[in-house]
Amino acid sequence: MTDLMNRLPRAAALASAGLLLALPAAPSAAAATAPPAPACVEYAQSWRYTDVHNGCGDAVAVTVDYTNGQWAPCRVIQPGAWATFAGYGTDGNYVTGLRTCDPAAPTGS
Repeated sequence: MTDLMNRLPRAAALASAGLLLALPAAPSAAAATAPPAPACVEYAQSWRYTDVHNGCGDAVAVTVDYTNGQWAPCRVIQPGAWATFAGYGTDGNYVTGLRTCDPAAPTGS
């Protein structure tokens, strides 16, 4: 009986871990509420880099959304300027779009 009692907590922990791994990662609250970048901000992606160009008349603060939810910095891009972000890499982590962001907000994810 004590052997069974010793196994129950371990079995419960393994079951919980399996459920957590099966759940998709939830997007951050900031990602869910931040509007998309203006249409005048465009990107070109490759496996190594994602280059973002600000074709707008004003500076814009943007970040990149990836298929796997990977964190990307918020960068202020001046009119006519470019910024470089991570590319899709060998695991196929493609860009799904650009969105505005607050450069003063805490970083990380």
